[in-house]
Amino acid sequence: MNVVVNMKRAAVVVALVAVLSGCSTIKGWFGDDQKAAEKAATEPLPLDKLENAIKVDKLWSASAGKGEQLLGTRQGPAVLEGRVYAAAIEGGVRALDLQTGKELWQHKMKEERVSAVGAGQGLVVVGTLSGKVIALDPATGDEKWSAQANNEIIAPPVIGQGNVVVHANDGQVLCYQLTDGTRRWFWNRDQPALIVRGNGPVTLGPGLVFVGDDDGTLSALALNDGHPIWDQTVGRPEGRTELERMADVDGAPALDGTTIYATSYKNSTIAIDGPSGRPLWNRDNGGPGGLGMGPTSLVLSDNGGAVWSLDKNSGGSLWSNRKLLRRSLTAPVVHGDYAVVADYEGYVHWLRLDDGQIVARERAGGDPVRAQPVVADGVLLVQNTDGKLTAFRIN
Repeated sequence: MNVVVNMKRAAVVVALVAVLSGCSTIKGWFGDDQKAAEKAATEPLPLDKLENAIKVDKLWSASAGKGEQLLGTRQGPAVLEGRVYAAAIEGGVRALDLQTGKELWQHKMKEERVSAVGAGQGLVVVGTLSGKVIALDPATGDEKWSAQANNEIIAPPVIGQGNVVVHANDGQVLCYQLTDGTRRWFWNRDQPALIVRGNGPVTLGPGLVFVGDDDGTLSALALNDGHPIWDQTVGRPEGRTELERMADVDGAPALDGTTIYATSYKNSTIAIDGPSGRPLWNRDNGGPGGLGMGPTSLVLSDNGGAVWSLDKNSGGSLWSNRKLLRRSLTAPVVHGDYAVVADYEGYVHWLRLDDGQIVARERAGGDPVRAQPVVADGVLLVQNTDGKLTAFRIN
């Protein structure tokens, strides 16, 4: 009897030794699974196979010169009267035909690194990394005037109502006379200690300049002299660390009638009555870029890569699409009946405005796209960080 008991005990000991000796292997199995899950949760979501449900034609592609690469300037083109104006960090500014991509002229700037371009009211205006503001003739590319700001200009200059308004990277807003570049006024706002690289262009309304600020506010300035009219909080800079408090409004505010919309890095979007500054609604969906505007909805991409559609009147969520998570999406633009975003691999995605389903995908080169795409006369323009410009049309 004792022998049997001892044999049983020995068997138990042997079994325990075997289990313990195998613990490292079992732990390795669980560890590998956990590491794989953690890796999958942080890496860009792989793209599903997709057969385009709509016909998208690539009209042309062209080089604007050496692109922004890792500078974070979010270079994109400007369009005026059937011409595309594209800037490059090295290579100056080029004018291209919107429909064919044919180069019409090139203005080389050997001593300036061109970071942004805007067009309007018979003028093309570029900003440089040295803070230069340079106005060009849109027909010939000849220089008409230049001015100097105190900091780099990486947001596209905005031209309208007889003025050129630029938003410098230190938060300063400067207004220049359209005809000769004389500075009319400047306005400055203190910046937080930590901000997202880059800022958005201003938006002009009747007699007003709307500015998205790096502290999470939206400001309205008088166009004639720059004095503040009102400001409202878009994203509250709350949190224990500087990183958690980042609330930058880095996309251009979107104006529809008398309502101005803005979205924040803090994942919030607000609608404001433009003349009075009265908030109309505020929602906890938002992102670091700008907004795409449809007939009845706004479209935005958030920090995680989800694409959202919000009702213009109430801010209520109409749909969201999470199939592009962590793909470093651009701000959306509306192209016909679709919202369009591009990603870090150069893929361009068309989502139906009514339900958010991805219905088409094309590629605009292999480099990341950081700038919000541009739509003009039915043509979608995408510029990547290598300076490649691609034009698409829906048929």
